[in-house]
Amino acid sequence: CDPPVQDSFHYEGGVVEYVRYINKNKEVLHPDPIYFSAVKNDNPLETASVEVVLQYNDGYSENVFTYANNINTIEGGSHLAGFRAAMTRVINDYARKFKILKDSDQNLTGDDIREGLSAIISVKLTEPQFEGQTKAKLGNSDMRSFVDKLMSVKLSEYLEEHPAVGKLIVEKALAASRAREAARKAREATRR
Repeated sequence: CDPPVQDSFHYEGGVVEYVRYINKNKEVLHPDPIYFSAVKNDNPLETASVEVVLQYNDGYSENVFTYANNINTIEGGSHLAGFRAAMTRVINDYARKFKILKDSDQNLTGDDIREGLSAIISVKLTEPQFEGQTKAKLGNSDMRSFVDKLMSVKLSEYLEEHPAVGKLIVEKALAASRAREAARKAREATRR
């Protein structure tokens, strides 16, 4: 009896290279993608890990891809919700702390903050719960808080240690916010 044939798929550089590939024809705001990872093993029956990579470019679209156990969750789910909540909160806190946003200014919206963002969120977990038959959306509620906590801690630390990158990200989001506001005023003016 022959031993079973095994295929192993490995991409040197993993998710970091994937983000570089997404941005290959774009002008990036910071040369190195930002990478965070964490493992949750407080319960031996349910282990989980997360990898997050993000890099901003000068474009206007958001390219965020999510995976659960290497399955492309095209409709996102709890891991994406945690990522988005933390991104919005951390960038706004950073902008206020360094007086880039004044006290009278409104918070930046999640859409403003994610403009020009390319990111990969990859979670691996023992008991994935998908919504629907197509496995397009991850439903594990604990993944939201797990990803949110990782992003809150690591992104805050990263921005503190890389103020030049932090400033570029906030300025990009501010430009998006101003453009959105100008478009709203233009729509209102044409309706009058």
